[in-house]
Amino acid sequence: MADEHQFIENGLQRSQIDEFFQEELGRAGYGGMDVAKTPMGTQIVLKAEKPGMVIGKGGENIRKVTTALEERFNLEDPQIDVQEVEEPDLNARIVADRLANALERGWYFRKAGHTTIDRIMEAGALGAEIVLSGKVTGARSRVEKFNRGYIKHNGEPAEEVVDHGQGVAVMKLGTIGVDVKIIPPGAELPDDFEVNEDMDPEELVPDAVEANEAEGVEELLEGEPEEAEAAAAAADAEAEAPATEADEEALDEDVVEEVIEEEVEADADADEEFEEVEVPGGDEDVEEELEELEEDVEAEAEELVEEMEAEDDEDEGGDA
Repeated sequence: MADEHQFIENGLQRSQIDEFFQEELGRAGYGGMDVAKTPMGTQIVLKAEKPGMVIGKGGENIRKVTTALEERFNLEDPQIDVQEVEEPDLNARIVADRLANALERGWYFRKAGHTTIDRIMEAGALGAEIVLSGKVTGARSRVEKFNRGYIKHNGEPAEEVVDHGQGVAVMKLGTIGVDVKIIPPGAELPDDFEVNEDMDPEELVPDAVEANEAEGVEELLEGEPEEAEAAAAAADAEAEAPATEADEEALDEDVVEEVIEEEVEADADADEEFEEVEVPGGDEDVEEELEELEEDVEAEAEELVEEMEAEDDEDEGGDA
């Protein structure tokens, strides 16, 4: 069998054994189990609120459970060790079963939830959460939560630190699921920290103290903060001081002078651009064109004079 299939098979077998113990030892306050395979067989550690009921008179009940494990789950020489739960109110499995039994006996869900979580916190738990899901009051199912203290929902602490237990309450309207999470007292969480009072910093972090002394941090900080604060305060005072009428008039004059200077500079730039324009062809081409125009004008004037003289001669001949 492949390794992946073997892991799945072991997990399925563990879940089935846990359900079997829950059915057989529910009245004894079953609080979970630990299974470990050894060369001599399979070692099973049971946690129960009432170990006497698990063992039975003369060990009759424990022998019956051992025989059932060998026949139903094919375990080789199972060895069962029963341990008593020191504080049942801090065991999530036992608390979930108690709450489910209270709901089946007719307790109102809100009273049962608050009473149970108060008992958990009084036992010294750092945090607890109870979730009831199902038809708690009517025909429509819903979810009710009861929280106290501090609880982890994600990451490694949620798997390693938080004790998780589930139970089922069979009611007339339907089943109600009971989910309980508890953080036991004294649990070490990754976000915990301690404040050490009346301790010498050199004992805790000697390297940091030596580095500060070598760099002379205290000498660098002397006098600088006061000067910087004084300069900043003077700048803020100047900025926040109200402006007088003289200051406003001087400001207006400065603005007008700036506008005039900008206009003058713009006109000067326009003149410079106009003066820099060059006539294509140069001065010689212009003089030649002017001479040609003058010659054309003189030729036209002579033609007009001749025409006028010719018309006068014709008029005189007609009168004669």
